Amino acid sequence: MKVVFMGSPEFAVPHLEALLSSGYHVPCVFTQPDRPRSRGRRCLPTPVKAFAEERRIPVRTPQSLRGQEVDDILEQAQPDVIVVVAYGLLIPKRILDIPPKGCINVHASLLPKYRGAAPIERAIMAGEKETGVTTMYMAEGWDTGDIILQEKVEIPEDATCGELSLELSHRGAKLLVETLQLIGSGVAPRIPQDERAATYAPKLGRDEFQINWTKPASVIHNLIRAGNPRPGAFTYLKGKRFKIFRGKVSKDESEIISTGRPLPGEVCLLHPECLQVATGKGYYLIQEVQCEGSKRLTIGDYLCGNPIQVGDVLGK
Repeated sequence: MKVVFMGSPEFAVPHLEALLSSGYHVPCVFTQPDRPRSRGRRCLPTPVKAFAEERRIPVRTPQSLRGQEVDDILEQAQPDVIVVVAYGLLIPKRILDIPPKGCINVHASLLPKYRGAAPIERAIMAGEKETGVTTMYMAEGWDTGDIILQEKVEIPEDATCGELSLELSHRGAKLLVETLQLIGSGVAPRIPQDERAATYAPKLGRDEFQINWTKPASVIHNLIRAGNPRPGAFTYLKGKRFKIFRGKVSKDESEIISTGRPLPGEVCLLHPECLQVATGKGYYLIQEVQCEGSKRLTIGDYLCGNPIQVGDVLGK
């Protein structure tokens, strides 16, 4: 079976690797164009492009899928199926109609929940305990096609977006191979999505990761997990942007130092392993940070060269 692959971020790479390991012929790969991605704003290839070039697979990077050039490439490739994993562009109907066995998408949620560009981040931010991966036949809308297979995945209490994304990418890769085997045998199911249960996970803006210390500690914890490793949930400390990558909700009364009625965002305790901060409900223990212009550090290492005082208020 010939498979044209469309994908861009690190999440998509295990899926392409699984196709090759399972013996599928991949005549070409579509991915997003090179863009400034590093701290120095150097133009870098997508992870999918870098992996495909290592395997000497022809790579196409069109700005859109609406040109005749794309049709010519697909006509020459003659794919039996097109697989799309976090490509980043809406696939036009004329392309959906090209492969005889359909266009297949792998999505990092249990559809119809969390349709859209940021299903992992949104699920963590919402405090979900469970998510999963779905394979489906693609339709014209975003993530609206008939479901083929799904696998549920537990979200650990302290799992970050990066950790959960890695787990889901490997689960999705296995599910993709199973899906293609069913399609090849002509026995793949088609389960219509329940539109009444649909929820949406639009792309996150950077401002959505600004910490509101009047929120409960649990809500702040979920935001910090969702922003790790990128772009990082942030607040302000003495006028500078202060990112927080890891921490935990204080559950042990012995961890809490009473300072009367602290303000939301007020530092209440300095400790080599955590910085205790008051929130709208409960206390949050900050464990890993990054100050503007610096690198990520444990809070103990950060405090060695950057004094913070009890009574300082984050967010100002």
